[in-house]
Amino acid sequence: MQNRVVLITGGARRVGAAICRRLHAGGADLMVHYRSSVDDARALQAELNAVRPESVALIQADLLNIAHLPAIVHETVQRFGRLDVLVNNASSFFPTPVGEITEASWDDLVGTNLKTPLFLSQAAAPHLRRAEGCIVNIVDIHAERPMKNYVVYNAAKGGLVALTKSLARELGPEVRVNGIAPGAILWPEDGTWSDELARHRIIGTTLLKRSGEPDDIARAVRFLVEDAPYVTGQILAVDGGRSVHL
Repeated sequence: MQNRVVLITGGARRVGAAICRRLHAGGADLMVHYRSSVDDARALQAELNAVRPESVALIQADLLNIAHLPAIVHETVQRFGRLDVLVNNASSFFPTPVGEITEASWDDLVGTNLKTPLFLSQAAAPHLRRAEGCIVNIVDIHAERPMKNYVVYNAAKGGLVALTKSLARELGPEVRVNGIAPGAILWPEDGTWSDELARHRIIGTTLLKRSGEPDDIARAVRFLVEDAPYVTGQILAVDGGRSVHL
């Protein structure tokens, strides 16, 4: 990761922050995107810049504003001089049962989970080609095994799987494109999965009988970036074996 520049969306908190810490520890410089988590973003920047000064910059943006996405790439290259890795991590997640689906929920879920990764990847592609870099998309095991009441989210992540494989064809051989499909890593913060029995049932469907940690995803990202030069167009499940059991 030495001297590589990584742009990561939704990098201020939770899994995104774990990815930032793991890649930064390997020597990467980071452009960390956030939407509203300014305090978390600044705290993370201060933490990592204390280790290696001027190695982490921040950029605030609403990723649903597609017209602004090229500017995110441009500012990254202006700040660090290059772009080697794009991690499409930012994601909306909320239920949309049939009968309650609205156009607004479609625009939000498909926008963050599919539309933004496409247009941000397109904007980054010339720089990634120049660097012979890579893209890592954070997908979900439910892209292929749909979760009840999450129709639009499931569809959006399914589209992201197809996008990952399509971009691998379009951008190769210079750019590798892969995805990571997490399982039970962190519970949503909106209380939708606060029931302990429901959590235990989900964990019980993993072959390892435990939930994962954000750093499990971060380690997988670093593997695909640094240690997998002959891997592209693939989706790596990091789910404790849950997708085998479902």
